[in-house]
Amino acid sequence: MEVIWEKLLAAAKSVQNGRKISDYVDAGGVGAAILSGSGRIYTGVCVDTCSTLGICAERNAIFNMLTNGEHEIRKVAAVMPDGRVSAPCGACRELMVQLMPEDYRKIEILMDCETGRVVTLGELTPEWWI
Repeated sequence: MEVIWEKLLAAAKSVQNGRKISDYVDAGGVGAAILSGSGRIYTGVCVDTCSTLGICAERNAIFNMLTNGEHEIRKVAAVMPDGRVSAPCGACRELMVQLMPEDYRKIEILMDCETGRVVTLGELTPEWWI
């Protein structure tokens, strides 16, 4: 596996800290890391609520990137509570497509850290609704 994927995995795992915040909120079960266009790594965790107010780790990492003045995504890695990696959900894919409508197909997503399998967002989302 490429060194950059190892760095992204380490960054995602470093913020992952599944915990119960209250009777209504859990946080940190999933950790994500985004490699931006500048080469910086941004992280985020999932926040699960008893209503629709929660957020996925990938979108949290993207919002962290946006907060820091960047908007280009190169690579995405998300670590699940069991330690495996997973593809972004539909809402996360949609946000990435809307951020980079001309270039979203190039965003790389780590699908399996054991085999090093990587796919592009274009492979996962070949046609956008707009």
